[in-house]
Amino acid sequence: MASALKNLSSYDEASIPSVEGMSFGIVVAEWNAKITHAMYEGCYETLVKHGAKEENIHTIQVPGSFELPTGARLIATKHKLDAVICLGCVIKGETKHDEYINNAVAMGLTNLSIASGQPFIFGVLTPNNEEQALERAGGKHGNKGIEAAVTAIRMAALKKEMTSNPKIGF
Repeated sequence: MASALKNLSSYDEASIPSVEGMSFGIVVAEWNAKITHAMYEGCYETLVKHGAKEENIHTIQVPGSFELPTGARLIATKHKLDAVICLGCVIKGETKHDEYINNAVAMGLTNLSIASGQPFIFGVLTPNNEEQALERAGGKHGNKGIEAAVTAIRMAALKKEMTSNPKIGF
């Protein structure tokens, strides 16, 4: 369903796994700070709301969305984390610059996830204009930061579940 038809922040709170004992990293792009910082607030508050301890949430800022994969790797190297959430906003301009940035970030985070087996969450807005970005960073379409936090919680719990009961044989 297109985000224009729903609130990105809507989810079934009862279906969210416990985050007790889990640690999270949040990497926030400084570019489009008004938008990314609103996403960060939604993300951080959601993690805390579902039981993450403030001391188990580690945050860094990077200059722009292009630097999110590098920042994600750095924070994952420094802290023992269950998931890393990357928040950014790349607004379409007059050139195809946004497509190159968005693709590079998506591929970078995908490669990190596959290589490490750790969830690296793509919380990057890719709107056509600032108005659309604001609508998705706490406006009428909710907050993409909340969606990214929920995704991180679910993926961290899935990783924990899949690695806690090793099977013998096939």
